[in-house]
Order: sequence, then structure tokens, then C-alpha cells
Amino acid sequence: MPAHTTHDAPRDGAAAAAETVAPAEAVAPAEAVAPAEAVTPLLRGIAVIRRLTEAHDGTLSLSALEKTTGLARSTVDRLTATLARMGYVRLDGRDVTLAPRLMELGNAYLATLRLPALLSARADALADELDESVSLAVGDRDGIRFIHQATRRRAMSLSFRIGDLLPAERTAPGPLFATQWTDSDWQHWRERRAADPADHTFPAVPPREHRTPDEDFPLRTAKAAADGHALDDQLIEPGLVALSVPVRDPGTGRVACVASVVSHTSRHTAPDLRTALLPRLRAAVAAMEDELRTAPPPAPGPPRAGLATWTGASKQELGREFVESLARGLTVLTAFGEGRSALTLTQVAQATGLARATARRALITLGHAGLLTPAPDHTFALTPRVLSLGFPPLSRTSLPEIAQPHLTALADRVHESASLAVLSESGEEIQYTATASTTRVLSARVTVGTRLPARATALGHVLLALPEARTQGYALVDEELEAGLRSIAVPVRDRTGRVVAALNVALHAARRTTTACLTEILPALSLTATHIEADLSVAGRFLHVPPA
Repeated sequence: MPAHTTHDAPRDGAAAAAETVAPAEAVAPAEAVAPAEAVTPLLRGIAVIRRLTEAHDGTLSLSALEKTTGLARSTVDRLTATLARMGYVRLDGRDVTLAPRLMELGNAYLATLRLPALLSARADALADELDESVSLAVGDRDGIRFIHQATRRRAMSLSFRIGDLLPAERTAPGPLFATQWTDSDWQHWRERRAADPADHTFPAVPPREHRTPDEDFPLRTAKAAADGHALDDQLIEPGLVALSVPVRDPGTGRVACVASVVSHTSRHTAPDLRTALLPRLRAAVAAMEDELRTAPPPAPGPPRAGLATWTGASKQELGREFVESLARGLTVLTAFGEGRSALTLTQVAQATGLARATARRALITLGHAGLLTPAPDHTFALTPRVLSLGFPPLSRTSLPEIAQPHLTALADRVHESASLAVLSESGEEIQYTATASTTRVLSARVTVGTRLPARATALGHVLLALPEARTQGYALVDEELEAGLRSIAVPVRDRTGRVVAALNVALHAARRTTTACLTEILPALSLTATHIEADLSVAGRFLHVPPA
């Protein structure tokens, strides 16, 4: 199965030629001078997202963004206001933080790739079988980028995230991808090594302490080609070892991705890793290749609708503070998806509602930024570099982290305390995982980690799916847990519709009657749950989001 395919009807040569965007413009390296038709605000917005991605927790102050991007403060303010309007960042005073909704860009790439959807269950099963971490990676120029991680929970465990970029020569997958490099790929690798000998442009790995001879990597590549597997013997940092085998596209025979088993030297030396685990890794890879061979062609899903209308309306409402060209450019990435892995200019324009000229300039700009590449039949495809737009830090997000800003907004809106809780393993208690308090003198205050009897709380009634809560869609408990305490709760569902948590507002009974709770609190509570579910749906499309 090719990594990028299209199932649209064939087009005649004249029609296809009319849609061509000059390849030289579309694939110009990001460090080159931007083409004349590039959309400058879009390039600047991408730079802002990348600086936030490189930050440890996805957060930077506005002044730090001004410094790291070299942009004027007024420009940074407008760009971040636009990204906040799109739901891609949160503005908290002077800080800017990546928001889960931004993951829809990386999701678009992963959907076109199809590999995580088809192979992640196999990778997870192998990790369970071996009791070791297993990863899937794709090549990204002279680096590798992770698309799936099945990590063992240990004191010493893998810290790489989905979307992290590593230099090829310091990894086990790297030599396997390099077996397919062209002369220009090798030249680019040598130039990068000379310009960045310590690997400072790869924030996911520690800086290189000792430079290895350039000849080492070609030798490792030749050995990988002969052996059909590759080892990483503490190339990234002392103690870390990995064994990799390529997963080949059944249609072309090329490396579609690489599966790796990762451990540390207290469990396996590199030679021992190969001796003990290579047969089982190869068996798993064979099963993955069978999965690719037998997978039916993807059915194109409907693209998002009304994007151009939404950006136009936002411009009307916010005026100069909304950078419409940035918003429209980023929406082009979301035109791609499963069954829409390669699109023509016309198809992009139709999917986004943008004028052809606007879509064309966006494609040129995104190509210059390395996010798009020309594909066969005058189409364009997303590149792994789309994952550099916020995906690594957001890939480790949990449900409480997703819910917290929404809880805070709810508490501020209704002037009462709000909480998120999950059911304990026994099913007899609820455990609070996130809270937001009000400034009242008398308020319901609980701390994260607190456990209470499930049957005495509104949260518990929802999580236990008691008949009344299931029928009404909410639960209201009046002074059952404690005299004077009134609470109303609603469920929080994941993208499959399964209840994974409950959300409540708790207050003193003297402040609102039960009827007032239904008319004044419940609408805001339900709306907050909807916002949390929307973020959870995006974050959980290709990842497991921990409930606590």
C-alpha cells in the first residue's frame, strides 16, 4: 500500500496542467528565500507554532515569542490572537500555550498516511508480548519522525513523543531509511552535519558530546541493507539501545515505516537485544506487512465544510486582530485526510471553499515550509513535517489537562466550584482528577486525588450509569453526601461515545434551588462537557489519552 495514494477519477492532461503549482516553489527548502507568492503571515504563524512546540511544555510568554521569532510584538499579538480564535492556542495573561485542537493538523497527516490506524494495534501487542517499548517511525529527509509509541511504564522508560524528530545517524531506524537515499539526500545530510555538529536543531535528543566520523553512518547503512535490520547501541544517550526492522510497502517494496524495540542496557545489551528479540520483531513486521497488503482502499470521508466562511466571519468580528491569511493557510492542511491523501489545486479549493488563487498561494507557502510536497498527477501530499506543528508536546496530554481550562472558565462563569472525576477500579468510589474553585467564602473545595463514595455523589451517579442519570443525561444529588451540599453532574464521552469521566458543579443549597440548578447551571455544564469532548476527540484520534 503506497504511503500516499489517491482514488479520484483520472484527469485529462490539459485540466491537470492548468492546476499545476510550480514544483520548484512547492518544495523549496524552508531555509531558502521565500518565493514571491508566499503568504508571509502564514510563514510567520508557522514559526510561532514551531517555537511553542520546541518549548518544554508548549508554553511561552508573548515576549519570549517576540524574541525567538524576531517578529514585532504587535505581529506576535495578532498571530496568537488568530491562533486562539482557531482554538490552536490558549492565551492566559501574557502566556501562550498550545491547545489540543491544534492536533487536527497532525491528525490530517496521520490519516493520509494510514499506517498508525493499520499498524498501531500490532505494535501495542508486540510491546505487551516483549514487555519492552515499541515504536513506529517514518523518514523525514535526513531524520526520522515517530508516528506511534507503545511505551512501557517504568522508572526508566522511553520519553520520545509522537512527532519528535531525531537525526537519522543516531537511531536504529535511520540506516534503514538511508538505504533508499539519493545522492542529493546524502549531500544534504553532510551539509547538515557540518552546520550543526552538536545536533542543536534536534531538540528531542541531547546534544552530541562526541562527533562520530561521517564514514560511520554510510557503513551502518550498508550493513543494515545487508542484514535487513539495524541496531542503536547507545547512540542517542548512554544506556539506550534499540533494534529496528523495516516495514515494507507491499506494492512498491520501499520502506513504509520502521518498527523498533527500545530498551536499556540494564535489561538488554544491543547484541542481546538482537539475539533475543529479532525473530519476534520480524514476525510482528511480517504481520504488519500482511495488514498493509489486505487493507481495503480508504473511503474518502467528507472534508470539513464552511472553512472560508468561518474565517471571513471571524475577520468581520475581530477586524485587524484576526489574520485571515494565516487561518486560511492552515485550513488547507485539514483538507487532506483518509482517502484524500493527494489532492489537486482544484480539490483543495473545493474542500476549503477558498478561491483558487488563494489556495494556490497557500500551497506554495506550505510547500516552502516543508509541510507539503508534489505528488503524482499534479497533486500535493502532506509531509511528516506537519507533525512539527505542536504534535510532540500535545501527544502526552491527559484528560485532566484537556479539561482544566474549560473547568476554570465554567467556575468563573457560574461562580461555583467545578470538578472532573473518574470511577475507581473497584467501581465503588469516584476520584477527582481536576478542579476549579470559586472565590466565594463558602464553596465546595476538593483536592485532586480525593475519593468519595460513588453512590452518594452526582458524579458517581453519572459514572455508574444509574437509570435516572442515563435517561436524563445528568444527575442531581441534593444533600446526600453532606448537609447543605447540592451537586449536578453530566458525563464526558470519548470519540467512541464511551463515558470516560464526569463533570460537576457543586454549591451550597442555600444559593440555588434544584430548579435553578437545572435552568442556570446545567446549560453551562453541558456546554463545557461538549467543549471538553471536542478537544478529547481530536487528541484521541490516534492516541490513547490517559483519563487521569
